[in-house]
Amino acid sequence: MEPREFFESLESRIDPAKAKGMNASYRFDIDGAGSWNVEVDDGKVTVTENGGEADTTISTSAETFTKIANGEQNPTGAYMSGKLKVSGDMGQAMKLQKLF
Repeated sequence: MEPREFFESLESRIDPAKAKGMNASYRFDIDGAGSWNVEVDDGKVTVTENGGEADTTISTSAETFTKIANGEQNPTGAYMSGKLKVSGDMGQAMKLQKLF
C-alpha cells in the first residue's frame, strides 16, 4: 500500500475500540510522498493532508513507509537503523503500533 492510499483509507480502517482513550496528534512527513496529520481523539481518527504542528512527528522515506504499512518492515527496527525518525512525544509514537 502506497503512503497516499494508506492515509486516505486510514479513517475507515482504524478500530475505534483500539483508539479509545487515546488523545494525540501525529504528523507523518513521508519523503517523496507528502505529509499527513493524524488526530486521535478518544476513538475518533481524523486525517488531513499537509496539516500543521503535532505532538509527535514521524519522518521516513516513501520506500520505508510502504514496507512498514505492508508489514514487511518492523517500525522499531526502522527507527533503530535510522530509517525512521521520531521527534516530539516518543510515548505517543509507541502507542501507534496498537492502532495500525
